[in-house]
Amino acid sequence: MRAIATQFARFGVVGLGGLMVDIAVFNILRATLLSPDDVHEGPVIAKVVSVTLAIVVNWLGNRHWAFRHHTPPASPAGVAREGLAFIVVSLGGMAITLGCLIVSHYLLGFTSIVADNIASNGVGLVLGTAFRFAFYRSWVFAPTKAPAQPPAPVTSRAAESPVRPSGFAPLRRLQTIAPIDNRSTAHE
Repeated sequence: MRAIATQFARFGVVGLGGLMVDIAVFNILRATLLSPDDVHEGPVIAKVVSVTLAIVVNWLGNRHWAFRHHTPPASPAGVAREGLAFIVVSLGGMAITLGCLIVSHYLLGFTSIVADNIASNGVGLVLGTAFRFAFYRSWVFAPTKAPAQPPAPVTSRAAESPVRPSGFAPLRRLQTIAPIDNRSTAHE
């Protein structure tokens, strides 16, 4: 349980870095180039750009710090698979965030910059974070399991090990040594 808590704390720190990038880029774009006064879909486009940049920051931080104990892929193809899985999960988190923004801005009519931030960086963040952590931990950065060993071929006992005297146990298998009680034979 402690390992999960530590991993979640690291995930949170990395996520805060990505969140700072996300919020800063979103608000700068929404206030300038992609203002809803100039571009009708400006808030949504600004969010796509800001989340995309945050995804890059998060992948680097999660891969090299938060989930660093996972066995990294050994080949470029494995790294590409991991990166693709990260992008798929991140896009799922982005869809959750965008869904919250779209519902708030376009369906409910809350069009202020504060409302857009609450919808996307408040509600959307909480729901998207839970989604991403679950899938990063269980799929993207899942601990790799050692490949299953094929069963050993069936051989006769004689060919398997040399003949040993009865009662002989190799030291590597010896777990405890019981004291010898010779009181009963000492008085006879």
